[in-house]
Amino acid sequence: MTAAVAVPLSAAARPEIPAPAPARLAPLTAATLSTAYAANRANAAEAARMAEAHGDTHRAAADRELSTPAHHFLTFDGRGPGLATEVFGDLTHADHVAVLVPGSDTTLDTYDRFRATATALQDRLTRTAPTGTRTAVIAWLGYRTPNTISTTVLTTDRADEAAPRLAEFLHELDRVTGPRTTVSLLCHSYGSVVCARAAGTLPVTDLVLVGSPGTGADSAADLHTRARVWAARGKDDWVGEVPHVRSDFFGVTVGFGTDPVSPAFGARVFAAGEGGHSDYFTPGSVSLANLARIVLGDTAEVTHG
Repeated sequence: MTAAVAVPLSAAARPEIPAPAPARLAPLTAATLSTAYAANRANAAEAARMAEAHGDTHRAAADRELSTPAHHFLTFDGRGPGLATEVFGDLTHADHVAVLVPGSDTTLDTYDRFRATATALQDRLTRTAPTGTRTAVIAWLGYRTPNTISTTVLTTDRADEAAPRLAEFLHELDRVTGPRTTVSLLCHSYGSVVCARAAGTLPVTDLVLVGSPGTGADSAADLHTRARVWAARGKDDWVGEVPHVRSDFFGVTVGFGTDPVSPAFGARVFAAGEGGHSDYFTPGSVSLANLARIVLGDTAEVTHG
């Protein structure tokens, strides 16, 4: 259930990868952005050196690439599977901001695939936004995602841990963006469970669920959000075959309940085309076009599924 990759990549048996603690940063504001970017690049460079010394050449190469000036991280933590929050575009002056939340199997080792979804969306926004309208996209890998082949992907445990972190980040974001900036939250696969757990506290205009196995809520109304709630699933997305049920086994709740694209859930269902589980942000796709329209506030132009 990754944001941009269908092949499960499990790190269950992988030794812990050493890295420095995250950089100590001042509270996030427009004035501290450049300092945060520089500090996190330096942290990624040190993480690369430590991974290299540990003998993990794959992670070392990934961290080294992330330390280049092309990357603008609000947060970076190279320890273990890794965490990162990256900005694409001019966040300080953006009129519209999209925050992407990935699903399972997303780590620093697979980060380039998640990053590709963010760059695809930012490219689409840049090309289609009205003249003078500025946009930014944030790739939020702010939680330890479950492995697709694991029991954790069947429960809300990881989402329950992630939801407060997502809420904290979005409230911090308010200090950077202007009062007229719209923020849309785009949640893929297991990421939609994360977004749903935090929904009632989030300062966002739109909450978008794509390739969702369910949210743990019976309906959009049960999310208790003032945001517009959208949902979509591509025709070839295998998650449509997942039973949308929620059951208790020995005190553990398994499954996520009502299908978000069903009439019973009550979301605004939009067209996602013929694509599969990893295709929602594919350049030129129906789904990407509709996601960009939602972010830009062109809701009347969204094609419905």
